[in-house]
Amino acid sequence: MNAFKTAMVAAAALSAVAFSAPLAAQGQDSLAMDKLLQEVRQGRLRDADENRKREDAFKQDAARQDALIAEAQAQIAALESRSATLEEQFNANELAVEEKRAQRDERLGSLKELFGHLTGTAGDLRARFAQSITSAQFKDRSAFITAFIKKMNDDTELPTIEEIERLWFELHRELTESGRVVAFTTQVGTEASREVVRVGLFNLISDGDYLSYDGDTDAVSVLPRQPDDYTAGAAKLQQADSGYTALGVDPTGAAGGGYLRALINNPTLAERWHQGKLVGYVITAVGVFGLIVALWRFVALGAVMAKVNRQRKSDSARDDNPLGRVLLAGEAHANDDVETLEVKLGEAIIKERPAIQRGLPLIKIIAMVAPLMGLLGTVTGMIIVFQAITIYGAGDPKAMAGGISSALVTTVLGLIVAIPMLLCHTLLHSRARGLLHVLEEQTAGLVAQRAGR
Repeated sequence: MNAFKTAMVAAAALSAVAFSAPLAAQGQDSLAMDKLLQEVRQGRLRDADENRKREDAFKQDAARQDALIAEAQAQIAALESRSATLEEQFNANELAVEEKRAQRDERLGSLKELFGHLTGTAGDLRARFAQSITSAQFKDRSAFITAFIKKMNDDTELPTIEEIERLWFELHRELTESGRVVAFTTQVGTEASREVVRVGLFNLISDGDYLSYDGDTDAVSVLPRQPDDYTAGAAKLQQADSGYTALGVDPTGAAGGGYLRALINNPTLAERWHQGKLVGYVITAVGVFGLIVALWRFVALGAVMAKVNRQRKSDSARDDNPLGRVLLAGEAHANDDVETLEVKLGEAIIKERPAIQRGLPLIKIIAMVAPLMGLLGTVTGMIIVFQAITIYGAGDPKAMAGGISSALVTTVLGLIVAIPMLLCHTLLHSRARGLLHVLEEQTAGLVAQRAGR
């Protein structure tokens, strides 16, 4: 009985142990679920709180927007009211302006046509003063003319009598100054002050230099290149106190003049020569060489002719000249028959001919080749010009004419070399023929003298 009780107690203990583990696990799950449920409840509370805050913010924004809309509508109404007021005022002002214009036109009467002439005259004067060299002396009149024209074109303001009188004065002064030679001080280039002499409406000069006036910038400057043949007269005019002074005046324009520009832009001989470039340099070298040869032959033939003349006056033959050598050849064959003597004298003349005619073929070749070389330079220059026209077009006739002019320089150089060379060859050939004629004449005399024995 006690054993049975003991066994029952043990079984009960084992059962308690077996059932205690699931009960413990079930308790833990229950705790986790409670915790999760609590967190979910708290999250819903937070979301509800945030949603409530957002709804409050949206309501506040809606109220603010309603206030802004109301304010904008009030401003629109105020602006529309002001626009209507301004429109009425504008219409009233427009009517008043039309009334004033009509009143002005009625009061002007025949003066309206006069004002039109004044406006046209002022416009012409402004254009003339902008290019007149007198503006370098009277610098304030351009601003006056501009203000006067602005006033004439204004509907609310009219020029005064003094301003109209000054317009007449400026016109009269321009006419008067066109015949005067005056000196004044003004800025020239970068120099702050310099005495300038104005010759009518034609030229400005200073310290022997011709000046130019730029109406756009109202600046006076020294011409970059001076007409060398006229600067002496300009210097004398500035130094003169009275009397007459010779001066080169450009009558073609006021702001320096077209003739003066053409004169100073005309290339010098050195610049023209450089325009020939390589072919021009070669032609010049050939010409100088030919001139040296010609001078050498002139001197040589002159010396030979002097020796021949001395030989003709002498009784004894000498071997320092062609005639003496021919006479010596005749004396060496004095005892031969006439035919042999004539042949020997002819041989002596033939031997002297190359020395007498030396250099003449070279001069003749130079006279013939120089124009051909000039033509070669012209043709190559024209090719370059036409290539430039092909690339850039023929829109600038001055540039095209300048290129053609440069191309023709070589032809001019060729002719400059050929003509003197041809003249030199003709003169040298004449002298050589004269020497040979003297030799032939003397040999003919020897043969005739031998035949008469």
